[in-house]
Amino acid sequence: MSRVSASADVMEGEKMLGKMKAVIIDKPTTAEEIVLSECEIPETKPGWVLVQIKAFGMNHSEQILRREEILEDYIRKPVIPGIECVGVIEDPSDSSFVKGQKVAALMGGMGRTFHGSYAEYALLPAHHVFAVEASLSWEVLAAVPETYFTAWGSLFTCLHLTAGDVLLIRGATCALGYAAIALAKAVGCQVIATTHRESKLELLADADEAVLDEGNLAEKLKEKGITKALELVGPKTVTDTMKCMKNGGIVCNTGILGGIYTLNDFDPIKDIPNGVYLTGFFSNYPTQEVMTEIFDFIEEKNISPKVGASYAFSEIKAAIEAMDSGKVNGKIVVKM
Repeated sequence: MSRVSASADVMEGEKMLGKMKAVIIDKPTTAEEIVLSECEIPETKPGWVLVQIKAFGMNHSEQILRREEILEDYIRKPVIPGIECVGVIEDPSDSSFVKGQKVAALMGGMGRTFHGSYAEYALLPAHHVFAVEASLSWEVLAAVPETYFTAWGSLFTCLHLTAGDVLLIRGATCALGYAAIALAKAVGCQVIATTHRESKLELLADADEAVLDEGNLAEKLKEKGITKALELVGPKTVTDTMKCMKNGGIVCNTGILGGIYTLNDFDPIKDIPNGVYLTGFFSNYPTQEVMTEIFDFIEEKNISPKVGASYAFSEIKAAIEAMDSGKVNGKIVVKM
């Protein structure tokens, strides 16, 4: 196989042919320690495509990787983080893609078992790269793949959300929460959204009701007739969320914003109320069909994905500092 050269519009300034900039980590790394390194543009191989990255969204799971998960044996080290991106095909290898085609990529081990999106180019398995027809700008497009796929799967695959539902979104002041509100309102259901910070209640104006979460929502919401719940705080609060539900209600545990990843001493018989259903969504298995549905729905319903802050790739350190601060409301996007 031959080395794939970068396109001329990317290789400018100090960059040399065949080289790219990337964030590379091999141990727990703080935002202050982030640097852009120079490395080889990956070689293509069968079943994989080379993507020239135009922009990527940042995610809580990348923060977990930097802080602690990097120590796990299943993480490729050193690794380029980043679980999603949007861009164009630079080399389609043996796939059905064509050079220059607009694509999105997410999950499937991206940024963990193989190099991810914190780079100018990424070599990605073709089955986790998806054609995109949407006319959104690169910046807005980058706010969609992982966030909207996770929201879509949680709401429609797991919760079977319909216009007649009363939906609770617990931990809604995050990119995934805002996406879930937008999708839920687009199908016409009633949305109750929560935050644990009183100062952020105003950020939930798109919901029908914003509620301050002080740890015990069951007392506040039991009589609200909640039929579906999207749990983004996670195991820390999921048992309380189940107590908020109307008989026959479904809770989907998707997020881990509470910093607790498992339920210790969980007793399904006692902790799941009678007549309430508990499920979860794992976003590792996107398909072209679903990604096309999502982009079509966004355009049809005129949804504007919320970009909370946008940074140039040269400002990646500042972008990561912003993510760690938790002060950005909406998706953090990095543009090339």
